[in-house]
This record gives sequence, C-alpha cells and structure tokens, in this order.
Amino acid sequence: MLPELGRLIDMIVKEKGIDREIIVDALETAVLTAAKKKLGSDLDLEAQYNEESDEIEIFQFRTVVETVLNPDSQVSQEEAQATLDTDAEPGDSLGMKIETDTFGRIAVQTAKQIIIQKVKDAERDNIYSEYKDRKGELINGFVQRFESGNIIVNLGRTEGVIPHSEQIHRETFKRGERIRVYIYDVKRISKGPQILLSRTHPAFLKTLFELEVPEISEGLIEIVSIAREPGNRAKIAVKTMDKDIDPVGACVGMRGSRVQGVVQELRGEKIDIVPYSDDQVRYVCNALSPAKVDRVYMYEDTRSMEVVVPDEQLSLAIGKNGQNVRLAARLTRWKIDVKNESLVAKQDEEGYKSLMKIPGVGEQTAQLLFGEGIKSITSLASVDSETLSTIKGVSEKKALALIEGAKMTIDVVLDENKRQSPMSRVSVKKGNEYRR
Repeated sequence: MLPELGRLIDMIVKEKGIDREIIVDALETAVLTAAKKKLGSDLDLEAQYNEESDEIEIFQFRTVVETVLNPDSQVSQEEAQATLDTDAEPGDSLGMKIETDTFGRIAVQTAKQIIIQKVKDAERDNIYSEYKDRKGELINGFVQRFESGNIIVNLGRTEGVIPHSEQIHRETFKRGERIRVYIYDVKRISKGPQILLSRTHPAFLKTLFELEVPEISEGLIEIVSIAREPGNRAKIAVKTMDKDIDPVGACVGMRGSRVQGVVQELRGEKIDIVPYSDDQVRYVCNALSPAKVDRVYMYEDTRSMEVVVPDEQLSLAIGKNGQNVRLAARLTRWKIDVKNESLVAKQDEEGYKSLMKIPGVGEQTAQLLFGEGIKSITSLASVDSETLSTIKGVSEKKALALIEGAKMTIDVVLDENKRQSPMSRVSVKKGNEYRR
C-alpha cells in the first residue's frame, strides 16, 4: 500500500522537522482506520510498523476459547494451536496478521488523508512550540499579502499577521518587501498557530535600542519607561548604576549614530531620550524636555503636578496638539498640568483676592495660607481642619472658623450669580463639584 515506507518517513522527518515517532504513529493510525473501514469497527485490530519488512502490519486479535460463539473475536483452542501458537491455552489473546493489500482504493485514500492531517497537526504543534518561546523577539520577514487591513508576513516555515491596530498609520509596504517586526503574542487556534506581530508596541522600540546600544543588552543601562505615539514621536527614560556611564549619551551614540539607527527603522519617528531620576519632580522636568521648567507644585494624593514654565516656553512644553506633555505624563505616570507664568500670576492674584473676602482674613493670614499652597477660597473650603491646624499660627478653632468662613463666602458668591443673568454667571468650584 505504501511502498518504500522507511524512505517516506525519513523524508517527512527531514523536511517538516517532525519527530519520527509522530510520523510512525500517524501511519499506524491511518492504516488501522483503513482496516476498520474495510473489515469492521467491532474487530480487535492493532497496527504496528515493522522496520525490517518496511511495512505497517495489521493484526486481528481473538481470544482462545473451547467453544467458539463469535468467530470475529474468538478462536478455538484446536485452531489456535494448529495455526497460531502450539502452546495456546483458553483465555489467551492471539493476533493474526491481515494482508493490507486487500483494503481497496477507498480505504487507502482514507489512510492517506489521515496521514496528511496528522502531519499537518504535528507541524502546527512544532511551529507553536517554537514561536511561543520567541514572544518578545524581533524577527525579519517578507510582506506576503494584505487581508482586510492586516499584513500577512512570510516568516519562512510559517506566516505571521500584523493586525491593523499594530501598524504605524503612515507606513506603507509593498508585496515582497522585507519587514522587521516584534512578536507580541502567539495563539493556538483551530487553523493552527497564530503569530501576532507589531510595529507599534512599546517593546518594539525597546528591543531596537537593545540591538543598537550594547550597554542596554549587557545590563549596564536600563530602559525604565517608554511612551510612544507610533510614527510621530516617542520618549524613553533611561538610567544606569555606573557613574562612569552617561545613559543618554550612550543611547544617542557618536554624532547620533545609535539613535539614528532606530529612527531609520521607524522611518523618521522622533525619539526623545531623557534621564530617569528617583526625584519625581526632576524626572517630570526631564520628561518635558526640550522645554525649560521654572517651578513645580507636586500633589502626591492625586499623583499630579502643576508645572510652571516661562511664557515663551509654553508652546514647547505642551507640544503640537499637546503631544509633548501627553507623552511626558505617560512616561512618568504623573498627571501634568502645564501653565505659563502670566496665567499663574493672574490666578494667584485672583486667589489672593478671594481669600481676602473671607470674614476675619487679613493680609497676614492670607499670606500665611498662600505660602502653604492654599491659594484660593475654594482650596480653603475643601481642606480639612486637621490639616489646616498643622500650619504654624493656626489653631484648630481658627481652622474651623476659616473653613466655615470660606464655605459661607462661596455661598454668597453663588447667590450673587443666581441674581445675575444666565449669560453672565460666574463658575465657582466647590470641592470636587462644579456649581453655577
């Protein structure tokens, strides 16, 4: 049925990289299925590959009995001793070889289909086992085709897919073009392993730097965080424990050679490399580079910072369409509110005046509150008395009076707003609630 079987097995093992045992098992299963299709599924049949005769042998097993009731599963002791085993005893199970060339064309075709499917399954398992351990790697391939917005990449033995969401929107590729991608996931689905590729994943950028900067791959420099808007701009924060190494300079390289290697792979994506600092204020200032920062107010309870910059630096700090401050916030994981000096000065003046409206608050008390970061009537109304009483010169009794006075003053302002026309009402923030 299957001539030169040994050579066929060796060829499949070599071409597909599948274990010999898997191929032999597939052949045995296929021939056994064909035998049951021809002879009947109720028979006790077994298939074995005989290397000496280079064939799959089929044996029908029957139990030795004194009186035969079912010829398909039983054999008499007399017949068994005469044809199978001279020492056969009742209860023994003996196998009789069946010629496979009697199975017929349909049975043989069934066997071939089973072999093909088994080999495919084994090949898929091999590919899955290989690529599931390669998640997080960069890999080169060739653009094979385009399907529903996805790019199918030829990886050699198999294909990978770049979903539309993992593509840089400005990039275009032609069929047959070489492409470098990042393996971010490998899934096992009914059609076989699905290798998911990306050119937008933050780790893609990190792995590119590991290839370009030996100090990163050697562990001398660590990439702490990455924020990226693929195709436009990215920021990476780096640090080192070696005082003799400038982490930013090492990543940039001589005359920008190292970072340019990454930029070229990303087809012009701008990359800012900033030094990480354990001092979170300094870290945020670094992240807002190239803008210069005057001062920062940090609010740990809300994990936010108010950053004040010179008037001429405001557009640089915010960036085009807010990109610079947005990336800095994602890089540092701090909420960043950028303001220019003129706006802060105006807000401070208005806040100071609002504090002076509170009964019992004079210039000295207003300056004291202002110096502690309580710069408006709404800030004072939302603070708790315990916190306020920790300020030097403010007793708990006075703290309660100040807070109550602030709330009463806000209510007065709200009443005044109600008497005004709807178009001219002033917005007042009370705690976390906006009221008009």
